[in-house]
Amino acid sequence: MLAAIDIGTLVTCCPDIGSGRPMIAGTKTSVSRVVLLYKQGASAEEIGRRMSHLNLAQVYAALAYYHANRDWIEANLAQQDAEYWRLAGLHGKRD
Repeated sequence: MLAAIDIGTLVTCCPDIGSGRPMIAGTKTSVSRVVLLYKQGASAEEIGRRMSHLNLAQVYAALAYYHANRDWIEANLAQQDAEYWRLAGLHGKRD
């Protein structure tokens, strides 16, 4: 008999892994990484092709997590972007 997968186990947050960011369980891939591709217009299927170590259920779980926690993830992405540009400015990079 096939066992069903509890979709709640596909995304995890652990302070010891990924600095506490939501990660796709069993991988080193953050939900944010999937979200960035999604925001660039990639479909779940395209994300799965680009990130071949993920299966479609993992991609959809990451996207569901994003949609359920959109404000928090968007704030986190904005913070990461600001930090990138701050560090780039320290090193004289403009792009």
